[in-house]
Amino acid sequence: MVISPRSERCLVSSMYRIVALPHAATRLRLIALCIFLFSLPGCAAMKNVHESSWFAPLYSEKEIERNRFPVARGEDVIGRLAVIRLEKGDTLPDIARHFGLGINAISAANPGVDIWVPEAGERIMLPLSFILPDTPRKGIVINLANKRLFQFNDNSKSLVVLTYPVGVGTKERPTPTGPMRVVRKAARPTWHVPASIAEDHRKKGDILPAEVLPGPENPLGEYALYLSKSGYLIHGTNKPASIGLNASNGCLRLYPENVKMLFNDTPVTTPVLIVNQPYLIGQRNGILYLEAHTPLEESGALELEKVYAKLRAIEKKSATSLDWHKVKEVQAEARGIPVPIFELRQGSGTEAAKAIEIEHPDNLYGRPELPALKLDAWYVLAADLRDEIDAQRLAAIINHQGPPIPARVFPKSNSYRVIAGPFDDVKEAKEAVKRLKIDLEIDGILIEPVKEG
Repeated sequence: MVISPRSERCLVSSMYRIVALPHAATRLRLIALCIFLFSLPGCAAMKNVHESSWFAPLYSEKEIERNRFPVARGEDVIGRLAVIRLEKGDTLPDIARHFGLGINAISAANPGVDIWVPEAGERIMLPLSFILPDTPRKGIVINLANKRLFQFNDNSKSLVVLTYPVGVGTKERPTPTGPMRVVRKAARPTWHVPASIAEDHRKKGDILPAEVLPGPENPLGEYALYLSKSGYLIHGTNKPASIGLNASNGCLRLYPENVKMLFNDTPVTTPVLIVNQPYLIGQRNGILYLEAHTPLEESGALELEKVYAKLRAIEKKSATSLDWHKVKEVQAEARGIPVPIFELRQGSGTEAAKAIEIEHPDNLYGRPELPALKLDAWYVLAADLRDEIDAQRLAAIINHQGPPIPARVFPKSNSYRVIAGPFDDVKEAKEAVKRLKIDLEIDGILIEPVKEG
């Protein structure tokens, strides 16, 4: 039953009667939560990409390629940069998913932009240009540094690369590097829970079964490719907001729509090479580009020296001095965008680095949709916050949990309440309370259905 305006007022009034959570503790928990979950900049002191002279878009288009690119012989840079103007209610994770990007990429490219509550009308960059990893171009190559998978298809006449963002392992359980291969594939896989993961969940009060059958609770999603290194997979996910983050137990996660394409395009025995290359150089149309990502602590110095050695060799061969100030600026800012740093041949220009403007789509693919409020449903009070933006941010984070937990913000005199729901019965509501506690360390409070009359 969809509620009437009068019933909605009754429902909201009932929600307001719940005892408020302590404001200070809730706010501190929210701040810690944002840092812990995403480790991404909400604001940054560095120069914003909007100020770059090569950022201004050349022209406007309705669509842009995001996954499939031809690779010209002797060239290393694919794709194009783009910009889009945000609309009210957009989040960067929704924009990222629609355009085939990870949260890491869109956040790094747009320092200073709020991930969850960006301003309507703001223009942001879509970093849809990539320098290919410095590896043989065959099979599947995954670069952990930019959290991106590249699948090479060579039919002897032309080389095409399909590329998708990935979620990778955490610092505690990193994704291994090195050569592997696909040994088997499975549609609608069953997840056999590793003992170490079961123990982690047990410590949080979440008892996992020995195996999880296909369905919305299965973290492997609908498709899985099993690698020759035992225990590691490339698979889908029921947590799409984790794509582009260090969030897995070592496996590689893809958006559901991307893993389906990869699954269909990848034969068993396909070679897989996993590398960690935070600094990439490549050329296109006579221009040398540098792309920098924030490196893992233990690999940064060594990887930087490798790239500097390559750049010194190019400098020596061309008998022309590189702009090392610009090189170091790109490396320090680490925005994950190919930046032109040198003309390999005179008169090549830098127009290829310019962005194009993309029209905002009518609907963002995969964006969580909130169900209608219902009078006879259960709800959960997640937080009571004084700051409206904090409340909107928390509601957005909850909405992007996997499987989704719908959440809204309701204003109340001098505070804002984040309410999750509706849930059809108390069992569903209690499960939401449990997940909020385990996933986000939020102490939810049950709200019983409102009775009219």
